[in-house]
Formats: sequence, structure tokens, C-alpha cells
Amino acid sequence: MNNDDTRLIDIADLQIGLYVFLDLGWMQHPFPLNHFKIQHQSQIDTIRTLGVHQVRYSPEKSNIAADVPDTSENTSTETVSAIPVELDEKQQRIAILKQQHAQLLSCDRRFNEAIAIYKDIVNNVAEQPATCLKNAEKLISEFITDFLGQNEVSIRLLSENHGEKNLLHSLNVTILSMLLAKSSGLDTQQVQDIGIAALLHDVGKIMLPDRIRWHDKDFTPAEKNLYESHVAHSLTLAKKMGCASNIQQIIAQHHEYADGSGYPMHVTDKDIPIPSQIVSLINTYDHLCNPSNPSASITPHEALAIIFAKMRTKFNTGTISRFVHMMGVYPPGSVIQLNDQRYALVISVNSSRPLKPKVIIYDAQVPSDEALIVDLEEHPEIGIQRSLKPLQLPKLVFDYLSPRKRACYFFERGRAIETTPTAS
Repeated sequence: MNNDDTRLIDIADLQIGLYVFLDLGWMQHPFPLNHFKIQHQSQIDTIRTLGVHQVRYSPEKSNIAADVPDTSENTSTETVSAIPVELDEKQQRIAILKQQHAQLLSCDRRFNEAIAIYKDIVNNVAEQPATCLKNAEKLISEFITDFLGQNEVSIRLLSENHGEKNLLHSLNVTILSMLLAKSSGLDTQQVQDIGIAALLHDVGKIMLPDRIRWHDKDFTPAEKNLYESHVAHSLTLAKKMGCASNIQQIIAQHHEYADGSGYPMHVTDKDIPIPSQIVSLINTYDHLCNPSNPSASITPHEALAIIFAKMRTKFNTGTISRFVHMMGVYPPGSVIQLNDQRYALVISVNSSRPLKPKVIIYDAQVPSDEALIVDLEEHPEIGIQRSLKPLQLPKLVFDYLSPRKRACYFFERGRAIETTPTAS
């Protein structure tokens, strides 16, 4: 915003509803952004500790009960210069950064542990099928304990350097399928079964040559048939492991579509139960985001748009709607432009409040490895204007935000779910 659009106000006159600008370095205040609408008295109290006598505010963006004094005309530049902030304010911001890094490291660690378990299953399923099923059940039970409790769940974008793409694909499908099952109101046992089936849905690819394990639009008819045989191989291994019949059905139908255009049986909506439709939908979404050729990948936002606009006959309408609501219009990994024209990368989406994701915002004054994650729910004045393709970004912004070539998802716990007390 141009300085001509703002006025100065004494910090003694600050009030809730003012949209203020802090003309300070990023280490000189503890807020994620240097401009925001004041929502709480605690924010006013913090501003009054920053060593400034006045701050700028925007009348246009403010929402206040009464006019505030305009001191722009009689204030010298000396009165608004920043006095070095107290050390504890710097430490507060550093603490926030450390906490955010710790949360990411925790997600990374748990994801890597899950990848290791799944890789062990893939390597040993032929010789130790019963043991592998127990390991799969244990992993899925741990997931359920994490996100079916009294906390909201956020879908978190991770780095893409976590191993082979087939391993990443199976974990992506598992995490998102279980979350969608939860959002669809399925019971704990159904979520458990969907998790196991999603984890094992591609295990039959171990029976294929390496070059056939990832779908390619340029396959010959023979190669295409060989690739599609992975469904039957996965089902055979699931039976050998002793998977329940409903888990086997989900695995057998993870490439079936409601309009009958899927494979291998070409069944239609009435013969595809919701658990199978959930895994088929998530499997399709992840293949759109993470194709065999990374140069052909599309953004998560584009993938959702394609499913909603061009593939809606292939899936149950209610399942698609719940998936779009869960992921938000701008899923993790989306590159966006905010309503103040700044660029950002969506890092995390709370499945209970998907329209207010957490983002990293490009700021040339802040090193990229020290950029804070901003929760848009805490900044109602910031909106999302549009989604962008990564290549539409200016080079400096692209290098700063580093959009992932592959979308890799995990989950993290959010705030406790508020419950309404029941009458005694």
C-alpha cells in the first residue's frame, strides 16, 4: 500500500479494528506480518512494547467504532523512528520459528518411519505375508490414534526427498483416503480398513518390470495390459496376507470408476461401495499431481479443478464434494497470489477450516529459511486472489518459495475440537 493511503496514530490511541503497519525490521517485532488488523488487546499491548511512539494505519482497511486522531501533520520523522526492541521480543519471534521447524521435523520423522514400514512390507510380502499384514495394521492403527482423537487435523505439505515415487504415492493415498473417510462420517473400523487397503493397493507392482510400474500414456497396448495387471497381483497378495474381504474389494476396485470406464471389471457406481470410491478418487488425484513424468505434473489446485469439472461422472458426487471441502480450493502445494498482490505457497490446510490455510509468503526482506508460516485464519484481512502455476512466478519468488515438483502429504494435529457441554 502507498504511504499516501495511510495515516499516523499515537500508540496510546490504538484500538481493536485498526489495520496497522509496523515500519520495523522483521526481527524487531514478534508478529508473522508487519501489517494486520488488530484483533485482540494483547496485540495492542505488544505494539506498545516495540519502542515506537506512532504507527501507520489504513482508514480504508480499518473497522473501528469511532474516528481516531490523525497526527500525520504535526509529527516529525524522529517521533516514528524505531528504538531497538527488547531482546525478549526478538526471542519470541525466534521461538515461533523454532516451533514451526520442530513441527515440520516431527512430520518428517513420522512420515519417514511410515515409509520405512511400508518399504519393509513391499520387500517381504511374498515371503512373510502374515507378518506384513500385522505391520500394516499396526501402522494404520497408529494413524487412527493420531487423527481420530479430540484434535482437528491439518494436511501438511512435506519436502519431496523422501524416497521412491511409488512409496510416496502409496503413503499419499493412504493419508488422504483415511482423512476423507473420516470427513465422510465413516466409523473407525471402516477408516482402518480403508487405510490398510490404500497402503496395499499397489503392492502387486512388485510383480511387474521396473519400467512398467508407473503408468505412461505412451505405453503400447501390451504394456498397458501388463501395467493394469498390477490390480490382480495386488489382490492375490492381499489374499495371501489374509486381508478381510472388504479390504480385498477396495484393492480390487481402486481403478474402477462410477461410469464404468475403469478397470479391470468395468463395474459402475451401484457396485462400487463408498470405501472403494474414496480410494479410487484419491488414487486418481495423486496420479494427476504426481505423474510418471514430473514435467507433466499439474498443481493440486488444477487437479481438483479437473476432477470437479471434467471427471465428476467417474466418482460419487458426494465423495467429490467432501474431498474438495477437505482439501480446500487451494490444497497444500498450491502457489497463490494474495489479495494484496503478494505471492505465497500453501503449506497446510485444516480440514475443518479449509478456506484459511497456512502459507509461506514471499518477503524479500526475510531470508527464505527464516520465513514464518502465516495462519490466514488469524489474519481475516488477507484473502486469496487466485492460484498460479509455479512457472508464472517471477524467478526470485520461485527460488524463494521453491514450489515442489511432487506433492508429498502427511498430517499434523491442530487445535483441540471444541465440544458443546451437554445438559446434566
